[in-house]
Amino acid sequence: MDEKKYRIAIVTDAYFPHISGVATTLQAMERELTQMGNTVLIISPRDFKFKIPLITYPEIKLALFADRELAKKLDDFKPDAIHISVDLGPLGLAARAFCLKRNFPFTTAYHTRFPEYVKARTGIPLTWSYAYMRWFHAPSKHVMCASRTLIDELKMHGLKNLAYWPRGVDTELFTPNNPINLPGERPIFMYMGRVAVEKNLEAFLNLDLPGSKYIVGGGPAHDHLKAKYKDVHFTGYKFGEELARHVAASDVFVFPSLTDTLGLVMLEANACGVPIAAFPSQASETVITDGVNGALSADLKEACQRALTLSREKARAIALERGWRESADLFLKNLWPK
Repeated sequence: MDEKKYRIAIVTDAYFPHISGVATTLQAMERELTQMGNTVLIISPRDFKFKIPLITYPEIKLALFADRELAKKLDDFKPDAIHISVDLGPLGLAARAFCLKRNFPFTTAYHTRFPEYVKARTGIPLTWSYAYMRWFHAPSKHVMCASRTLIDELKMHGLKNLAYWPRGVDTELFTPNNPINLPGERPIFMYMGRVAVEKNLEAFLNLDLPGSKYIVGGGPAHDHLKAKYKDVHFTGYKFGEELARHVAASDVFVFPSLTDTLGLVMLEANACGVPIAAFPSQASETVITDGVNGALSADLKEACQRALTLSREKARAIALERGWRESADLFLKNLWPK
């Protein structure tokens, strides 16, 4: 398979300009797969004229009634493989229907804990959402997952054809070099990422910690939390080198989420030489070796205090082992079942 070059279509409801781990991952796959000689087409809401904002999350735009236009894009591209990246959105559903109608094999990915997100936002029971997940992913030849622990967990919920697809980090962009001079007392405890209810940010913001707290990013909960926690520095969105410089300026990266499947931001923090403090979870335990590149504890304050004592050099070394090429190699391999 390595010798042949492929035309790969990736359909997603989550992509730039909205910032997310999914978008970052797909951008990295496009770059790496193209460098390997493949041709990649990412089809996302930005390719369609008729879009509406997602209820409760207006930053996310959904492309509606795109079935015919999506089918034309795929027919014109003539892909060797189709990968559906998001399982809860109109483009994902349209791509799934296209593949089933044409008897075209496809793969999917389990990027996000949608059942847990939906419950946090609406109260809909997990059993209902997981029933939908089983239905959506059932025809997929491979359901790609960020960690082996996630695979074990999804097996318990009845999902099948699960395949390992680890994530990487851009260690040339995210480095300890040239940290920005942030105002506020040291130490600086920082969260970077989407500012939304499912990220459990108040568990961090309510902590009695020395120094300063920073929230870097935006999202539907940003304005509410900024008004409520006036002693916290909210920077809004940062991008590229400016983002990396903000992360590198922190002393501890705090990851309070209990619903992520991986959390690319933890890898990015480590790449900047910043240890992580987190609750034990499937995502945090995938990235963090307790006492090495971060601290895990059911007491988040204790984890923050312990993370302060950890080596920034060891955190960076862990990230250097997680490049995007291995991720792209496994993605390519997973496109075709054995």
